Amino acid sequence: MSDSIILGIESSCDDTSAAIIKGNSILSNIAANQAIHKEYGGVVPELASRAHQQNIIPVVEKSLTKANIQQNAISAIGFTRGPGLLGSLLVGTSFAKSLAMSLDVPLIEVNHLQAHILAHFIKDANPMPPKFPFLCLTVSGGHTMIVLVKDYFDMEIIGKTIDDAAGEAFDKIGKIFDLDYPAGPIIDKLAKEGNSDTFKFNKPKLDNYDYSFSGIKTSVLYFIQKEVKKENDFVKNNMHDLCASVQKTIVEILMNKLEKAAKDLDIKEVAIAGGVSANSGLRQAMQDNHEKLGWNIYIPKFEYTTDNAAMIAMVAQLKFERGEFTDLRTSATAKYDL
Repeated sequence: MSDSIILGIESSCDDTSAAIIKGNSILSNIAANQAIHKEYGGVVPELASRAHQQNIIPVVEKSLTKANIQQNAISAIGFTRGPGLLGSLLVGTSFAKSLAMSLDVPLIEVNHLQAHILAHFIKDANPMPPKFPFLCLTVSGGHTMIVLVKDYFDMEIIGKTIDDAAGEAFDKIGKIFDLDYPAGPIIDKLAKEGNSDTFKFNKPKLDNYDYSFSGIKTSVLYFIQKEVKKENDFVKNNMHDLCASVQKTIVEILMNKLEKAAKDLDIKEVAIAGGVSANSGLRQAMQDNHEKLGWNIYIPKFEYTTDNAAMIAMVAQLKFERGEFTDLRTSATAKYDL
């Protein structure tokens, strides 16, 4: 891999991030989070785009400083073109275009979902990168899909959610439990002290590799409404067991389809990616299948699971080597297929 130095910029949702990569080694990976959304129980697009405008210059400057890189050493700029919140993407896209023009360096557009998957090829993401072909369960607040990865830029979605994403289900159930946003990490933490076999919730019955998470959300809601009528403090008194039971159910839904796909396609190389891949229950289930089914598993470092610019820089580096550049007419897009 070349020693070109690339600045990656990520602004698809509510994290403003910038990273510097040299070859496949990350020299810096800086992110500014937007705490304001906690007040609203979810990301408010208008507030997110305003915060990106405030954060992007300091984040890029900090990334350059930490990497000890001068602007004139940058070989190219990679940025998230989509998918994501359009207002947020516009900030990152506009900044990347302006900086690329001022430095007279190539501009590289990156698909956010591809970046989650290709984060596995960052030098310190795994002890070894996955071998092609591999399956990648890409699971976050906005997306849940099983992707057959045949090569760096040859990917096929073989299963996806028909309604809510898994991360969205965690957050919506967290709202039912009166937990702060984002609820996924809180549920994961509380689940560690609970009994996951205490409560049973509905699982969808879909024939193919597709997912559905609206059913478990409804199942939890009706169950809580029924129990609260009998015991006013039911949620508070059973919080750890509720979180453990919900987490177990969601992880089982995710893993059942992944196991089916791996068996049907006879693939032992299996990876996870995206924000929910930080979930301890999902990581443990992957480890269990390594031992039970002989999978070679790939679980990225925590810092490469959430939305981050390191993964954007990694894809930009791969595209830079192939000479795949974009021009200044490019524009952000809320929907951007693999």
